[in-house]
Amino acid sequence: MDLVVAGSSPVSRPIRKDSELKKMSQHRSLKGSSKITAKRNVLKRFERINLLAERGQWKPGDRGQGLRKTKPAE
Repeated sequence: MDLVVAGSSPVSRPIRKDSELKKMSQHRSLKGSSKITAKRNVLKRFERINLLAERGQWKPGDRGQGLRKTKPAE
């Protein structure tokens, strides 16, 4: 809500052009994960189940919790 003093007009601001806007930089730790090429050594549960199913150590109907330790496929 703009306050207007009696007898005065509201102050109008000049409109900035896109070329005048300053762009913020992004910290390198927040960049996209597409640049991360390190191999993960911890699998998510669905990845572990898929890996165990390929190895024949897990069957449909088995519990998804308390899975055995697995190393990622190379």
